[in-house]
Amino acid sequence: MELGISMFGDLSYDAAAKSFQSPRSRLQDMLEEIKLADEVGLDVFGIGEHHRPDFAVSSPEIILAAAASVTKNIKLTSSVTVLSSADPVRVYQNFSTVDLLSNGRAEITVGRGSFIESFPLFGYNLNDYNGLFSEKLELLKEINETDVISWKGKYRAALDKQEVLPRPVNGNLEIWIAVGGTPQSVVRAARLGFPLIIAIIGGRPAQFQPFFELYKTEYLNAGHDIAKMQLATHSHGLLGANGDALADRYFPNYAAQMDRVGSSRGWAPYTREQFEGGRSSEGALFVGDPSEVTDKILQHQEMFGLTRFLLHTDVGAPAHADLMKSIEIFGEKVAPAVRKALKVQAS
Repeated sequence: MELGISMFGDLSYDAAAKSFQSPRSRLQDMLEEIKLADEVGLDVFGIGEHHRPDFAVSSPEIILAAAASVTKNIKLTSSVTVLSSADPVRVYQNFSTVDLLSNGRAEITVGRGSFIESFPLFGYNLNDYNGLFSEKLELLKEINETDVISWKGKYRAALDKQEVLPRPVNGNLEIWIAVGGTPQSVVRAARLGFPLIIAIIGGRPAQFQPFFELYKTEYLNAGHDIAKMQLATHSHGLLGANGDALADRYFPNYAAQMDRVGSSRGWAPYTREQFEGGRSSEGALFVGDPSEVTDKILQHQEMFGLTRFLLHTDVGAPAHADLMKSIEIFGEKVAPAVRKALKVQAS
């Protein structure tokens, strides 16, 4: 199973000054964090796309291109690219370029997005939310599989015998589909044969098990090779030597960010009780010490049949020092323990 981290580039908020952290400083810190993730042997780094004042990253490809220059082995992916409000041709060109810069380490993870700011920003109608994604996903798939494209759709200008250049190192890119847990999205990913990643950021993870079973069934019914099936989850978390002390320090940051997001969605204020429920063995948060997080990753791997797990680790902008320590612990303690346990199980 591949193990990695993902980030959105959350910016810390100074309540006294009523201002967010400088994106410049966050991006500089982020490159140090990515470099460390590579050095400690993690498999994947993912970066997400947002268009809000509390996030530093609007163009994952730019960050991944910079990361390609300071890393050697780690896979570099978006987490996610909001394909509905992007041009698949340009997306493919950008990620192919990252792939060339990184010597074949780039991937794309596409989704419809849980935030809507990109739609008016790039001139798309939110009422076309589903249609845009379906059409653009089909086009992206065709670009990945065909050097010369002739294509016609509803929302984008037609292509007539066009080459999409440059091409990636191995001729095509790995494309993952990210879903929030709707059956229609799961079925679409399975039938098209795309790897699936489900964001599990709240509630009881066991409730998501039917979606993984649905994917497996539809994937096989569509005639895809079971040996190539890939399943992943993305969950919030942070690691420290002392889990309880880390939780005390991290909760205010985490709750503040959840409340910022929730204020536009009608959520009740986030409570410490919710936080601790998430940290429990049946919850969705991976906030704790190495042993706690190792056990939880193994629990989820067994429950869902995962081939990849991403720890989304900068929610609420924890301190750079805490992020560096978390990455160090994940790579040097948790990852080896998970790999050893899975090897023992396999034997």
